[in-house]
Amino acid sequence: MNPTDQNNLDPDVLDSAANTEPADDVAALRKQLEEARDQVLRVRAEFANYQKRAKQQADVDRAYAVGSLVRDLLDPIDNFERAIEALRAAGADSVVSGLDMVRKQTLEVLAKHGVEPIPAQGQPFDPNLHDAIMQQPSPGCPEGVVVAEYGKGYRIKDRVLRPSKVAVSIKASSSEGV
Repeated sequence: MNPTDQNNLDPDVLDSAANTEPADDVAALRKQLEEARDQVLRVRAEFANYQKRAKQQADVDRAYAVGSLVRDLLDPIDNFERAIEALRAAGADSVVSGLDMVRKQTLEVLAKHGVEPIPAQGQPFDPNLHDAIMQQPSPGCPEGVVVAEYGKGYRIKDRVLRPSKVAVSIKASSSEGV
């Protein structure tokens, strides 16, 4: 380029050529800033969701923490109730009343932690709550109703710890009367 050509260049063209490069840089930086801001917002939202899920899981874990201990106590509680019934049949009423009081206190402590017996007798059979160990004809009962409870079931809040062992009513067959 010769020196006279430089004098013939329009100064506005030179300014716009010089300014387009920094303007592109500013636009690129703004775009990067927006992307970083979006990423930070997403990470914050994900972390807030994680905190909520972790708190909910901790609450659930706390609510059901006694489950394994209670499951281990259910058989001794059953044996305790059998002993009370045996003493009642033997006529040891003074011992029965004391043991019955201890049994009630034990069930109250379990109830305080959300553990309660599952109602069975006279209820419609529910495979989620009851374990049918036998079927028996029951003329006064509709089909599919629990007519006998052989083992008490328990649940903690909405979870079954142990289903009730029950007998379920069925229709009496017509060949039985012949």
